[in-house]
Amino acid sequence: MNFFTHLLHLVGASAVAYYTASSIRDPKTRPNVLAGFQLAESGSVPFLSALSDRAAAEGDVWLAEKLARHAADEERHGQIFGHALKQINKQVIDFKNLPKTNKDGKPNERRRSPFFEAYFEGYSQEDFKPENIDWLVFMGSTYILELDASKDFARMANVLPEDEPTSRNLKKGMFSIAQDETGHAAYLREAMERRLSADAVQTLIDQWRTRKVNAMLAMMTNLIQKSGQTPSLVQDGVPAEMSEGVAEEPQLTAA
Repeated sequence: MNFFTHLLHLVGASAVAYYTASSIRDPKTRPNVLAGFQLAESGSVPFLSALSDRAAAEGDVWLAEKLARHAADEERHGQIFGHALKQINKQVIDFKNLPKTNKDGKPNERRRSPFFEAYFEGYSQEDFKPENIDWLVFMGSTYILELDASKDFARMANVLPEDEPTSRNLKKGMFSIAQDETGHAAYLREAMERRLSADAVQTLIDQWRTRKVNAMLAMMTNLIQKSGQTPSLVQDGVPAEMSEGVAEEPQLTAA
């Protein structure tokens, strides 16, 4: 990675760090942040589980076990964020009930975020099906995301207040998630090292780091264009004290 890209990485990471930290700390924006995390973490479970099955079928028992553990961690992370939403009487919006058309009568289309459009530029949805994805593409792209997520979750946890139970519980949960993400990044790096030379691993990491820098710039540009406004991902939910089964918190220790 050249110096200019490295500089952009530092600037972009700092901007995203400020934005996410302020968003998770502010009670008004926190629900949308939690909903986004719940969707992302829970949504990755079927993909990781299918990859685990594929690795097992290909005879890579080590990778299959790591991917199965990864999927279990992500499922637990989704539960943590879902529980945090219930504690503030919110839940992820039901996308099935959204209007099928916009105000102009045209069909509403859910499209990939500007971040992922840039991060995976040149790849199609077909390329990213579990049965098709190139292992090195998966390992390199996911390594960068997991490595950065481990730092982002720890940073966000640090800014959460401890003067009330809901924030305090979320803080513990996010520290636990950060620890899991560190472990995911470690096994993904080892997986690359099992297949490539040290120089080739670094080249692959640099390629995806550069893509991440471009993706962050695309995301920040989109936010600026929309004056920081993002679509709502939450709706009112059943009050926590009335919600069946909510009394039992998800495990917050690292799995």
